[in-house]
Amino acid sequence: MAVDTDDEFQKELVALFTQEAQEWLQQIHVALDELQQGPPADRHLKLAHTIKAGLTNLGGSAATINLHEVEQASFSGLPLVEAVENPSVPLSASAFLALCKQLGQIHDALTRATGMAFDAGSAVEEVAAVTVPAQEFLAALSDLISRLAGSTAMTCHVTKTIIAQIDGMTKNGVTHCDAASLREVLARGAEVERMYAQTVQRLGPIVADGIEKMAQLSIDQWKEAVVEWKAMADHAAELWLASQQVNAVEAMTFFTGLQSFLTIVREQRVMPPTSQFKKVETRLRTMPTIIQEWEEAGRRERGAIESLLPAA
Repeated sequence: MAVDTDDEFQKELVALFTQEAQEWLQQIHVALDELQQGPPADRHLKLAHTIKAGLTNLGGSAATINLHEVEQASFSGLPLVEAVENPSVPLSASAFLALCKQLGQIHDALTRATGMAFDAGSAVEEVAAVTVPAQEFLAALSDLISRLAGSTAMTCHVTKTIIAQIDGMTKNGVTHCDAASLREVLARGAEVERMYAQTVQRLGPIVADGIEKMAQLSIDQWKEAVVEWKAMADHAAELWLASQQVNAVEAMTFFTGLQSFLTIVREQRVMPPTSQFKKVETRLRTMPTIIQEWEEAGRRERGAIESLLPAA
């Protein structure tokens, strides 16, 4: 009789666990789908933590009712989440694919352990995507850089970034890259660079106008332009940060110098020669065009990279 009671109690525990597992898996899938869309850094971190919490809860609960296969599959996913947790590192195609595959294993383990069919969700469907051998694709990308080396319009910044990502994945044992996910990475990068170009287009002329105005005032009059000075400093900082986020190295260098220039002139109340003011102003007014050309070069470069990928 005690055995029957224990069996009934175990069935109740499994039934409760099954309900909770469905909820955790739903949260994990929603978070993973959003994570793939390239959210802002703070949101990226929260989504990664949501996935880790879901896997931890799932594995811990499975352990308490001796569903060891589910426990192992769940906890095995934690290192994969940690690999994509850093928001400053773009979500790689293979890292996302590895997470999807692990979720598939969790679903299979749950089905075997509970007898219940678990819907794998939209994220896991990506597992069936077309892949390309990582080493083969790295060689093609290196060849692309060689072919573009003579073009002054091509900085190859996109190709170099993709090479660095895939090289890092291969060092972690990844042998194939998901073509569809790579295309999404390229599309997301293009959108980020488009927004960056718009930021420079918007803020560059504003700072240039401010510098032009300050050049026409005396040092004594600068103290009455506190608001203008602060606005220029804030805009220069925003331009530098935006350049850093897209790894626009030359723009970062210029905006670093711009911040130093504004700090020295404003805080030390040093009046540079008019020619120096004009030089900085002119450079600022040309930056939107320079960045637009950089963005367009990146777009062409992405087209060249996409042509190397197998058809979907």
